[in-house]
Amino acid sequence: MAAAAADYEAVLCVKPAVHVYRLPPRASNRGYRAAEWQLERPAWSGRLRLTARGTTAFIRLEDKASGELFAQAPVEQFPGIAVESVTDSSRYFVIRIEDGNGRRAFIGVGFVDRGDAFDFNVALQDHFKWVKQQSELAKEAENPDQGPKLDLGFKEGQTIKLNIANMKKKEGATGNTRPRPAGPGGLSLLPPPPGGKSSSFPPGEQPPSSSLSAPVQLPGTPITDSLLSWPQPAAAPAAPSTDVWGDFAKASGSASNQTQASSGWVQF
Repeated sequence: MAAAAADYEAVLCVKPAVHVYRLPPRASNRGYRAAEWQLERPAWSGRLRLTARGTTAFIRLEDKASGELFAQAPVEQFPGIAVESVTDSSRYFVIRIEDGNGRRAFIGVGFVDRGDAFDFNVALQDHFKWVKQQSELAKEAENPDQGPKLDLGFKEGQTIKLNIANMKKKEGATGNTRPRPAGPGGLSLLPPPPGGKSSSFPPGEQPPSSSLSAPVQLPGTPITDSLLSWPQPAAAPAAPSTDVWGDFAKASGSASNQTQASSGWVQF
């Protein structure tokens, strides 16, 4: 797989117009200056193609019409000795060409358009940035335990605050509970349902005889002797039956008889 990737050649950028210049002898170790190259008389003109094979980039100088290779400069590191910028312009570079037989030479290359020079520089930077990322990934794959580990522990003196809603208790809520009323003999009586009538009676009155005439044995609740010793109330005298309409009928009947007697008319 690595051999196949090394054989594959990618095109990074192509610029249609570049000039090649002969470099004069360097009198000192100071940087190159394009103003000393006789820019009005280039030694060669053509196109530049930047390619990449594996981790190495190649600067190819080709003929515009036929595509014949004029010179080639392999670049294994950027910035580096294979490609250098001049000190007085951003359109000119010094590259180191090789013929494949071990012979090397330095030539000057200048772009006609300033934007083409910028694209060439950025393409080289992006390629070697990708090479660096691939190298780091390969090292992490070989030694996974040496990578940075995520530390989720608390540091010394570090605290955490949790805000949980609907968990606060009302003050005094436990003191407002009423004790359940106890009936005679220690029985616990349930409170009346909402909206219902209370089972308590005013002082001096007794509950109806029907409620105590036949005490019912509840399951699990024994009836004590105190409930059975309650006095039974006497039967209340029956109230005379009254007819609401009786007096009215008598009164109306007597009034009608008097009217007939005085007027002489007979009612049919």
